[in-house]
Amino acid sequence: MNRRHLAAWAGMAACLSATGSPAADSGSVDWPAYAGDERASHYSALTQITPANVAQLRLAWRYRIDWPANRSVALEVTPLKIGDLVYVCLPQNDVVALDADSGAVRWRYAAQLRPWSGSTVCRGLAYYRAPTATAECPARVLMTSADATLRAIDARTGAPCRSFGVAGTVDLLLGLGAVKTGFYTPTSPPAIVRGLAVVGSGVPDNGEVENPSGVVRAYDALTGKLVWAWDVDHPQWHGAPPPGANYSRNTPNAWSVMSADEGLGLVYVPTGNSNPDYYGAHRSAQSEKYSSSVVALDAQTGTVRWSFQTVHHDLWDYDVGAQPVLVDLPTAGGRVPALIQATKTGQVFVLDRRDGHPLTKVEERPVPQGSGRGDWTAPTQPFSTGMPQFTGPNLTEEDMWGITPVDALWCRIKYRSARYDGPMTPPSDHGWIYSTGFLGGIDWGSVAVDERQDIMIVNAFRMANRNYFASAAQFGNDPNVKLPFPFYHQEGSPYFAVYTAVFRSPLGVPCQRPPYGTLSAVDMKTHKLLWSHALGTSRNSGPLGWQLPLDLPMGSPNIGGSLLVGSGIAFIGATLDQYFRAIDVRTGAQLWQTQLPSAAFANPMTYLSQRSGRQYVLIAAGGNSLMAHNKGLFIMAYALPQHPR
Repeated sequence: MNRRHLAAWAGMAACLSATGSPAADSGSVDWPAYAGDERASHYSALTQITPANVAQLRLAWRYRIDWPANRSVALEVTPLKIGDLVYVCLPQNDVVALDADSGAVRWRYAAQLRPWSGSTVCRGLAYYRAPTATAECPARVLMTSADATLRAIDARTGAPCRSFGVAGTVDLLLGLGAVKTGFYTPTSPPAIVRGLAVVGSGVPDNGEVENPSGVVRAYDALTGKLVWAWDVDHPQWHGAPPPGANYSRNTPNAWSVMSADEGLGLVYVPTGNSNPDYYGAHRSAQSEKYSSSVVALDAQTGTVRWSFQTVHHDLWDYDVGAQPVLVDLPTAGGRVPALIQATKTGQVFVLDRRDGHPLTKVEERPVPQGSGRGDWTAPTQPFSTGMPQFTGPNLTEEDMWGITPVDALWCRIKYRSARYDGPMTPPSDHGWIYSTGFLGGIDWGSVAVDERQDIMIVNAFRMANRNYFASAAQFGNDPNVKLPFPFYHQEGSPYFAVYTAVFRSPLGVPCQRPPYGTLSAVDMKTHKLLWSHALGTSRNSGPLGWQLPLDLPMGSPNIGGSLLVGSGIAFIGATLDQYFRAIDVRTGAQLWQTQLPSAAFANPMTYLSQRSGRQYVLIAAGGNSLMAHNKGLFIMAYALPQHPR
């Protein structure tokens, strides 16, 4: 046992001897928030698993989630761990508490959703412990559900907290006015700050200009009472709308995970944009101001303290999906409270989280002009020139490739027939290519930061989209016609939008040459790359949907994020090739990998068991039907053998 092992064991022993069990919010042994804590660093100080022994990791237990093989799903959950229980939100919004050492079910909460939405995304849960003695649910799990509710569950028993809202549930449809079935489905956990649970929303992309409001609301974490609301068009309301009124429709929503600074009393909200994604002539002035931004709200009032926009007049579905990461970073004047905001454009902005001013250089640069009839294009866009870029090079015709000369030629023809003028190429009537596409750069998996070493780990997705507009006349002028994916009405705009998840040939092969995914490390003292490698292989990818068993190091499409541990290891799934990997943070060398039963488009987490003293690393494997077939849904837990060499 090395010196770091001894330190970890000594810390655990001291905690046990002092209290009988570790504190519930102890980041040293638990994982009490979606990204480890509300600062969202995706980092744990645990050091039992090291570069020297990580190759000995074995599957310790797994929990299989019952789910129909033919039903779409997006398993993106990161579990929580408090005490001796692991909490998992299932796609149907049931919650299970699993034994931290065996994975055995200790209790299960049945959500029994009202018939509202077909959404199957639940990224995670929030945990809240009452600061004073509370008769019911002194420790509770909070969840936003696909049927537009906020729920509180007793963390010990799985019973609803009856004193919260109405019998344990708050109706999030209140104040929204008329909402079509399934048009309001929150998918991310609340942010917990100063006794409040702050929630956003999920609305359909490219739905209609009458989409529900993107209002952000804060509820008392004990009672479920509404404390404040931030409606961009009615900031003076502060709470529920006046009698007879509703929150503003189709304002930028916050569908991803928020972060919070308890000391500063701020909650950091990543925003999307008003629908539809590719047409914006109708957007309000306030929606223009706060779309595709990170917005700092006062945690007690919901008042805007500052905001920073990552894309002006967004016409590319470049909403901010990555959770803001809060760290204290070195500068010439000492450590500064910072916020790292990664974006789908592949830009990483570093801001002072007290006031939002950039800590690294940001330039407004001219971008290509011209867009669809009646719309407009922002003359400049912000580029984070003081940080490395994760966009990949601009595309050229020579980058178009295929597995045969025929599909390579098809890709070149499509490239030449569409507009492409580099980053921020605007939408056009005859089609346009934009890279990175709407799934990344860097999406909701965000980045991970080891503040002790001042290293940031970034996984990026480099793949273009090719979209085009179509008029209603092309579909018989029938606004009610049922169009198959990938056609979207964009109701209220002059166009139907037609797009695919990636720009690919009729054989299903991406039109641009690899790599499609990268994993990189950035020195946050110098803001320079330490290393950057292709992430993932060609396994489980191939033409016409074939699942080829080939491990060519071409860099895989990836979605999800990484975990850093104190011994200097990054753990990451995220790739189509269904591997879970351990990477040396300093060198980028792969130290370990294991094949998963399904792709893991989720963020890993880790904890130390109180009973066994073993460090576990967990990841949800189940894929996302948009990118990979459902081959079974699992929570996979890995640990060293009981007596590691």
